[in-house]
Amino acid sequence: MTLEQAKQVAAYRAVDEFVTNNCIFGVGSGSTVVYAVQRLAERVDVENLKVTCVPTSFQAKQLIHKYNLTLGELDTHPNIDVTIDGADEVDSKMNLIKGGGGCLLQEKIIASCSKKLIVIADYTKDSVTLGDHYKKGIPVEVIPMAYVPIKNKITTLFGGDVKLRNAIAKAGPVVTDNGNFILDWLFPNNSFDWEEVNTIIKLIPGVVETGLFINMCHKAYFGQPEGTVSERCAL
Repeated sequence: MTLEQAKQVAAYRAVDEFVTNNCIFGVGSGSTVVYAVQRLAERVDVENLKVTCVPTSFQAKQLIHKYNLTLGELDTHPNIDVTIDGADEVDSKMNLIKGGGGCLLQEKIIASCSKKLIVIADYTKDSVTLGDHYKKGIPVEVIPMAYVPIKNKITTLFGGDVKLRNAIAKAGPVVTDNGNFILDWLFPNNSFDWEEVNTIIKLIPGVVETGLFINMCHKAYFGQPEGTVSERCAL
């Protein structure tokens, strides 16, 4: 089974178990979520479900339009029943690294408004501790004018290396949907108290949000190479 097929089986399982009629559904971002939206569209067509979809990004909004699903926004639907989203890494304590696709701020806002955050991923995202497999660091969304002092403060506080994320198809840095820059903190080890680290970084002036999702994930589904799906629940 390919990684894409592993993503698909995890996404389908999550949508089948958590999306119900008349629910408000938070649509995450990234490659795995594409399969979740596909599955939702199938169920809406076959079962005539009524589901309102609240997007976490421009990409998610375009997916909702593509599959002719009902679009909602936070100002009219501030209480979300379930959000299904991907992750760059999930550790044994259900701490997440998110933001590899640059949508961490809106993803965290939607997750915070949700009764349940469900993560879907392939088996390569399943780790014992953060950093075991994902080597691109922890994203930090920052106000552009402050990125240099924030870089310096993070390395002074915690060590490691902090890099400004550069765009691929344009010259210069990645600019988020919110007009901000992203720093990627390549942390030196994985023995941190991530809740404490998250709190400290967020208190640095100019930091908008981090890609550390702590005590937010209700359940995670990992598509396995043989086609099965493993599950992990929050304690």
